[in-house]
Amino acid sequence: MAEFNGVSIAKAANILFEGNITSRTITFEDGSRKTLGIMLPGEYELNTVHKEVIDIQRGVLEVMLPAKDWAKYEGPASFEIPANSKFKLRVHSLVDYCCSFIKN
Repeated sequence: MAEFNGVSIAKAANILFEGNITSRTITFEDGSRKTLGIMLPGEYELNTVHKEVIDIQRGVLEVMLPAKDWAKYEGPASFEIPANSKFKLRVHSLVDYCCSFIKN
């Protein structure tokens, strides 16, 4: 899906790791949420509450999911992160991404 229609967009950015990861939250009419953002090169550790699906539009990164080895992704690509977990990222080049939050 190249664009989203019928959404509201948060004016304030989500800023993590001193601005190395930024995003804006978009909310759909049904209440579901996604973030659209940019990750700059670096290494990061993040947490999830809900299951997440990260779609990489462009860029290269590696991800280490719980109980898994490092896996490399180059956009366009996507991967899932389990709910209530920690994961690590090694971002090799600027990554343009969309993160979907899946509530079960």
